[in-house]
Amino acid sequence: MTILVVGATGTLGRQVVRRALDEGYKVRCLVRNPKKATFLKEWGAELVAGNLCYPDTLPPALTGITAIIDAATARATDSLSIKQVDWDGKVALIQAALAAGVERYVFFSLIDADKHPDVPLMEIKRCTELFLAEADLNYTILQLCGFMQGLIGQYAIPILEGQAVWITGESSPIAYMDTQDIAKFAVRALSVPETEKQTFPVVGTRAWSAEEIINLCERLSGKEARITRMPINLLRTMRRVLRFFQWGWNVADRLAFTEVLANGKPLDAPMDEVYQVFGLDPTETTTLESYMQEYFARILKKLRELDYEKTKTKKKQTPKKTPFKS
Repeated sequence: MTILVVGATGTLGRQVVRRALDEGYKVRCLVRNPKKATFLKEWGAELVAGNLCYPDTLPPALTGITAIIDAATARATDSLSIKQVDWDGKVALIQAALAAGVERYVFFSLIDADKHPDVPLMEIKRCTELFLAEADLNYTILQLCGFMQGLIGQYAIPILEGQAVWITGESSPIAYMDTQDIAKFAVRALSVPETEKQTFPVVGTRAWSAEEIINLCERLSGKEARITRMPINLLRTMRRVLRFFQWGWNVADRLAFTEVLANGKPLDAPMDEVYQVFGLDPTETTTLESYMQEYFARILKKLRELDYEKTKTKKKQTPKKTPFKS
């Protein structure tokens, strides 16, 4: 089986590539800039240049492909909009997959996407789910809610550096998951017939509020967080202003997602049945505590080593005092 991974250079996509290679699959990666994806080639993946927003580039990438794992999404800094990438691009990819006779399609969606029609990314995810369900493809939809990797920049680093940690409204508890664990489900779906034409939540061991994550980081780092609360009305105003400028559309659409994260409603789902279907062991799933503990242990060790080297260098540079001679 040869797999095409779309969005392979992203936080989740690269873990999907790594997992698929480790399990013996042949992996091809659709990349916009091969020069920025050389690490995937070094791992053993094949690179093919292409872009979801240019449908003519898709058929050559799909030659000989058995399955697609689609981890692509627009970034806030992209020049292309969420609609262009996450809707127009995905429709083009699904249609190209049908034309190429691709047997399986794994798509990453979002938990509760159907409950937030005013949030562009969630509404587009919902529409893509429906489009896939109507297509003649053996699809599997995995509904996610948050990556543990994002917590490092959001909480851990600011706390370590004494910078402000921003919280918006009444923070919604979120069942964050390590992208390595998400990749296990994505790759396993290809070999489990019971996952065909099915939708599953794929979330972490429990939901954590922003306050709980901050408390955990404070305990592991030994430092106190500087918490700044951003009024939700201010974010709404910023979103409206950014919508006036084309360069601000992506940021405005992302800000809309903060409405979901600040309404106090948990983003979580039961996973017992999901683990049974996929044949995975829930005890092997990374917990948020262990993930953050490993990060802080590693970074604090590095800081101690740097401090030791700095002290040693300073001692070598300090001139020795010579006795005064009359």
